[in-house]
Amino acid sequence: MAETINICATGCDFQSIQVAIDSAKSGDTLFIKKGVYKEFDITIYKKSLYISGETGTVIDVENKGYGFRVEATDISLKNITIKNILMSYTKEYAAVFLFKSYDFLLENITIEGAFFGILVQKSKNGKISNNVISGEGTSEANSGNAIHLWHSEHIKIENNKVFMMRDGIYLEFGNFCEINNNLSENNMRYGLHFMFSNNNSYTANVFNKNGAGVAVMFSKQIQMTRNTFKNNWGPTSYGLLLKEINDADIKHNIFENNTIGVNADGTNRINFTENNFFNNGYAVKVLGACYTNTYTKNNFLYNTFNLSYSGSLNSNTFSENYWSNYSGYDLNKDGIGDVPYRPVKLYSYLVNKTPEAIVLLRSLFIDIVDFSEKVSPVFTPENLIDDKPLMKKVIW
Repeated sequence: MAETINICATGCDFQSIQVAIDSAKSGDTLFIKKGVYKEFDITIYKKSLYISGETGTVIDVENKGYGFRVEATDISLKNITIKNILMSYTKEYAAVFLFKSYDFLLENITIEGAFFGILVQKSKNGKISNNVISGEGTSEANSGNAIHLWHSEHIKIENNKVFMMRDGIYLEFGNFCEINNNLSENNMRYGLHFMFSNNNSYTANVFNKNGAGVAVMFSKQIQMTRNTFKNNWGPTSYGLLLKEINDADIKHNIFENNTIGVNADGTNRINFTENNFFNNGYAVKVLGACYTNTYTKNNFLYNTFNLSYSGSLNSNTFSENYWSNYSGYDLNKDGIGDVPYRPVKLYSYLVNKTPEAIVLLRSLFIDIVDFSEKVSPVFTPENLIDDKPLMKKVIW
């Protein structure tokens, strides 16, 4: 019969979390009363346990190793603070490390002074929600990731706040996962970073002031909806970097105040629909090997350059977008400009070739150059046009 085991400094059957776990049976509940517990490498192996802390429950690892190490099915860990995880250049010490664990819940955990926050390997059917994770590293080399999944599937990552880490959320070989309503900001490298991770959805997340923005690589069947990518500035920063991505829908997202809103390289069959690109250096930068991508009903608002394009059009299409610097007219009042819009300016082409040319940004000479290229395209793709530019912003 399942029991509830109380753990506290005095007056309980157990004063040590590890001793209580070793004594518990599968199905037992462990309640940790408030206080500071100086323990590390707390191990749960092949037991189904439900561990919860009282408000004020703190586990101080004292920079000696992991917080929890878990290999179990049907496990929950809730309502505790874990701090001072050991930093290493050779091992991935984490506040919570799950390996071959299934049907798990990690909820309302505060992790302070993290090396890695939550590290999940070869696990599935879990939920990571309402956690707050922060680190104290001073460089990418001595920082880990807040939430890190490797070879795992069917994981929900929801309502977490992660900051001051290397990457906020990282997936590698993570499939059929849902990442929703998280705040990832002020991380040294990426707010979100995933590779070789298919059939995942990312909804209503905010990625703010991260070193290089968000990187999405070598993956397929991706849904990115209602996310905000903002304030990612620097010579190698992006709102969203797409590298070798196939078959994705990117819809109802906001790209605001980034060096580059979207940087696309080797992307195929991506639908960009009803996104806002606002006040970026480049709204969209398209590099080589991009085929059959569609840009429809997006708002391009006050970007320095709306589009930078390398190579041929390659069956990519731009249609029914709103461009804030469109100067055409609509005589029949159908909401669509009568004059096609050419989003690639000669000046953006020149800046790509010679970055120093950016100093001429506001000069009359550049206006003349762009006008001459619009009249008679020589350097920019002649057939790269939005044939149905919208006269009013898209509301979604």
